[in-house]
Amino acid sequence: MAFKIIASQCTQCGACEFECPSGAIKFKGESYVIEPQKCTECEGVFDAQQCASVCPVPNTCVPA
Repeated sequence: MAFKIIASQCTQCGACEFECPSGAIKFKGESYVIEPQKCTECEGVFDAQQCASVCPVPNTCVPA
């Protein structure tokens, strides 16, 4: 399973892109998206998903 970004809540701050250890987050169109084939949910690297941890808007980076 992968995480996704709720586009309508995304502020385009970019914090998540730089924190993603698998490089799964990219800016596309008008918001950031998580490429599901690359998302590892930070397993084996961090105890919590980094995109959700750094996002300033609660519940914007959520399980897909």
